[in-house]
Amino acid sequence: MASSFGVLFVVGVWMMMGSGSYAQLSTNFYSKSCPKVLSTVELVVETAVSKEQRLGASLLRLFFHDCFVNGCDGSVLLDDTSSFTGEQTATPNNGSLRGFEVVDEIKAKVEKVCPGVVSCADILAIAARDSVVILGGPDWDVKLGRRDSKTASFSDANSGVLPLGSANLSQLISLFQAQGLSTKDMVALSGAHTIGKARCLVFRNRIYNDTIIDTSFAKTRRSSCPRTRGSGDNNLAPLDLATPNSFDSKYFENLLNKKGLLHSDQELFNGGSTDSLVKTYSSNVKKFYSDFIAAMIKMGDIKPLTGSNGEIRKNCGKPN
Repeated sequence: MASSFGVLFVVGVWMMMGSGSYAQLSTNFYSKSCPKVLSTVELVVETAVSKEQRLGASLLRLFFHDCFVNGCDGSVLLDDTSSFTGEQTATPNNGSLRGFEVVDEIKAKVEKVCPGVVSCADILAIAARDSVVILGGPDWDVKLGRRDSKTASFSDANSGVLPLGSANLSQLISLFQAQGLSTKDMVALSGAHTIGKARCLVFRNRIYNDTIIDTSFAKTRRSSCPRTRGSGDNNLAPLDLATPNSFDSKYFENLLNKKGLLHSDQELFNGGSTDSLVKTYSSNVKKFYSDFIAAMIKMGDIKPLTGSNGEIRKNCGKPN
């Protein structure tokens, strides 16, 4: 499935990381225990995205929001129970996380081919990669072997570890550094905003109050996002106005033209330390892809549960 570029790049990264603290994760983890897992996940994601392209961005975002709260452990998928309030209703997630039904469908199909083997955390990692590829982006070999958490924490998801659309550059850099991700990783991962949509509630302040914004772009966005809070809050706009359903580098070109939809997007090109990276990625899609792959692999290594820790959930929405 992987392109020759993706294979060569990942092999190099894997050789460098082989002695890392998460060597228990591997690209062939299920080669014997569930050899059909990759094709099973891919088919469900491909079908879902063909019906609604936005779901590709939604699945990618689920993986990101999972990893940033206590590591890549599938905790974001857990529904609230009598014993804990989960992550889904925390401020950065409430009303905006999507794709749970796709994950449930993947899990059901994977359970049929190899029951009790593949974690929901790994399903998120594979689905995120497949979403990128299906929408025209780069391919890579996903490291697997994560196990699922038995609980989730509303307070941890609400503690400020997840970046908001209003974040400035220094806040973004700090939040990613706290996860072991570099500034380059942060800019590359932000390139995921080349797909998907955001709600008026999230970008309203930018289009009415920011000064570093193209005036015609702001006017266009205002037409479907009234100034008054509570009016049109859930109206959507594409994060990348140029090619909203293609995983490419147009997002960075938009930033050069002051057409980033979120304040946090435009902060990457606003006279700061990340301006040069944005320029590079806007003109060199291969460089963006290679850095994005490296950052995704690195993000997937954030505090996974392995070995005998956690569990393999039968249902991604609830602990066993």
